[in-house]
Amino acid sequence: MSNNNVYDVIIIGGGPAGFTAGIYAARASLKALLIEGATTVSQITVTDMIENYPGMPAGINGFELMQLFREQAAKFGLEITAGDVGALTRGHDNDRDTWKVQVGREYLTLAVIVATGANWRKIGVPGEAAFTGKGVSYCATCDGPFYRNKEVFVIGGGDTAIQEAIFLTNFAARVTVIHRRDRLRATKILQERALANNKISFLWNSVVDEIEGPDFVQKVRIRNLETGQTSSLAADGVFVFVGMTPNTELCRSLMELDKSGYIIADAQMQTSAPGIFAGGDCTSKLLRQVVTACGDGATAAFSAQRYIEDLKGESY
Repeated sequence: MSNNNVYDVIIIGGGPAGFTAGIYAARASLKALLIEGATTVSQITVTDMIENYPGMPAGINGFELMQLFREQAAKFGLEITAGDVGALTRGHDNDRDTWKVQVGREYLTLAVIVATGANWRKIGVPGEAAFTGKGVSYCATCDGPFYRNKEVFVIGGGDTAIQEAIFLTNFAARVTVIHRRDRLRATKILQERALANNKISFLWNSVVDEIEGPDFVQKVRIRNLETGQTSSLAADGVFVFVGMTPNTELCRSLMELDKSGYIIADAQMQTSAPGIFAGGDCTSKLLRQVVTACGDGATAAFSAQRYIEDLKGESY
């Protein structure tokens, strides 16, 4: 008989992808455990208002939405614990391959779903952390509509920064791109569109030294890297697009990652490591939003269920 202490699936990550996977796994009567990070939180929890999640016409606070996810998962019997996973290695139980998940103590599981998310790369200036969710944003798709007829600044010069700057012109009165070089790194067609857009202006060879305001963003202090001259400019919002860092250190030696460190998963959310599935912002994908993370989590859980049933010799 199999060891009763072996889980069918362990889900690593407590964001939308992880909890959706947990809901689907628990409803399928799998013995499932979700491990939330003890020292990290899902990026959604610092999103003040989410307006583009289906079924929420009035919008919802990110923290509140995650609480609803948690309640729904618990209702179906999902086991939830908090801890930082220190290691993920191969194990063995009764002639079956398993995975060992080290979180202070060791857990054995037949399958793993990695939903560890990603962190926005910060610029690390005074005011950035204090005003996150209060005028500092890392997602134009999420927060752009809050800046109708406002003065906003975009920090960055790559594809994402310029795409998001163009998107923000649908709402903002003016978008100013701040870039530390004298030319953009974005692809040529994006550069052409941005340079031709009369709502976008540029501050070249410049960086932000500080983001200011008593309660919400009111000003940005800019420094020209060539002259050293500083200036303080009125601002309603600051959008930072200097890249993201996926939380995939745990997986680097286990499965295939893309050049930026994101997990490569197929349409079934299966990674290159047998028995490990992945979903959400830690995966290589086009769009990182709550709704796409939920879809990933559901698919990963269903794929993990089929994998587990094959291991157990069960059928539908």
